[in-house]
Amino acid sequence: MAVAELFVGPAEPVPDEEAALDAYSATVSRVAEKLLPVVASLRVGRSDSRRPQGSGSGVAVSRDGLLVTSAHVVEGITRGVAAFADGGEFEMEVVGSDPLSDLARVRARATELQPVDVGDADHLRVGQLVVAVGNPMGYAGSVTAGVVSGLGRSLPTRWGSSRRIVENVIQTDAALNPGNSGGALADSRARLIGINTAVAGVGLGLAVPLDGTTRRILNALNREGRVRRGYLGIAGGSQPLPTAAAERLSRKGAIGVMEVVEGSPAAKAGLRTGDLIVEVGGQPVSKAKDLQGHMIGAAIGRPLEIELLREGRLVRVTAVPQELK
Repeated sequence: MAVAELFVGPAEPVPDEEAALDAYSATVSRVAEKLLPVVASLRVGRSDSRRPQGSGSGVAVSRDGLLVTSAHVVEGITRGVAAFADGGEFEMEVVGSDPLSDLARVRARATELQPVDVGDADHLRVGQLVVAVGNPMGYAGSVTAGVVSGLGRSLPTRWGSSRRIVENVIQTDAALNPGNSGGALADSRARLIGINTAVAGVGLGLAVPLDGTTRRILNALNREGRVRRGYLGIAGGSQPLPTAAAERLSRKGAIGVMEVVEGSPAAKAGLRTGDLIVEVGGQPVSKAKDLQGHMIGAAIGRPLEIELLREGRLVRVTAVPQELK
């Protein structure tokens, strides 16, 4: 009786599957080729001698030495070095840091860096291919790939002895490990769309998006070294508009007011629990990040017109944001 052969050689690849794999690999390789020269390994010392030297990643965003990284990477920094894939090493200093967004700017003493192309995270979709580049566990220039697993997540974090929430982060299954913080998350065209910030679990990485709000934060850090934020005094979240209002306003969502802090600018303006905020400063809003974008810098101390839906009627109120201390 003949014995069946167990190993008869590899099966012939299906042409469509082979083409798809080649396209995926080519995309990731192309993105990695563009990103590796712009992502630095940051080696930082701490002012507290009980804390060891730290490390993380940073992304070059200008030719004259500006890099973006995570605020927690440079917390308490006294000195640092930015090392690039081509062997260049430069002393660096912190320009500004914002723990509420977990973003920071540092400047390397370099005169000719290759900057990254910057994209817009507002256009991301769940399931979209993303590539992460950083320096995890001391392995410089590591590349991983995955997809956008979720958008608009919240990240509880700790800054010194305080607990903070970083809002509107990107969730990805691209593998991230300690040392990836401050590194690049890019789309399939090698455009920077996020700064990797945390590992929340196996297959669950988080990145701060680069969008209109975070670009204003980074610009403020570059100008002033800090971010001044306005405070209204409401707690709220995205809510769908009633059908009739949605048709009348040609939009689907609003920010539902769940709580108004007593004595706050919102309370003084007459906002109430249950209001649906549809417009701020003449611009439509539907998510918390839309409102946060109006609270950076210039809004402080200036009248801000808010349009809201209350019991089926459109109501306009004016609030004056105070500085968040």
